[in-house]
Amino acid sequence: MTVLDSREASRLARGVCRTLSALGYGALTEFTLRNGRRADVIGVNSAGEIAIVEIKTSEADFRADQKWPEYLPFCDSFFFAVPEGFPRLILPEDCGLMVADSYEGAILRPSPALPPLSGARRRSLVLSFAITASARLQRALDPEAEL
Repeated sequence: MTVLDSREASRLARGVCRTLSALGYGALTEFTLRNGRRADVIGVNSAGEIAIVEIKTSEADFRADQKWPEYLPFCDSFFFAVPEGFPRLILPEDCGLMVADSYEGAILRPSPALPPLSGARRRSLVLSFAITASARLQRALDPEAEL
């Protein structure tokens, strides 16, 4: 990913997080899953449902990075988020789709139902989400603390 792609991805992540928040999810960016993969955005709602959003900034970005199926065992819903003008026909039809910018996003296609997570995996993900969110908040409040 180029520096420009990285900046665009950061802008899209902001819009995606705002969209998830409006839908009742807490959201984190750059969240590491147990399989070592890093989700661009993950959201958890009050029912414990988990959404993962993979951001793609360009066709080249999508074609070069095909790890997204490895996220599916860790969520209840999965979306691609792309900027306006992205060639959407190249994206798999069996995934959710959002179009986003720096300010908001819109769901163009809902995520199909994925196989349910086991109770143990859901609990582990929700706890990891909470601990990660807490640590990030603490670093923001007290950047000089040793964590």
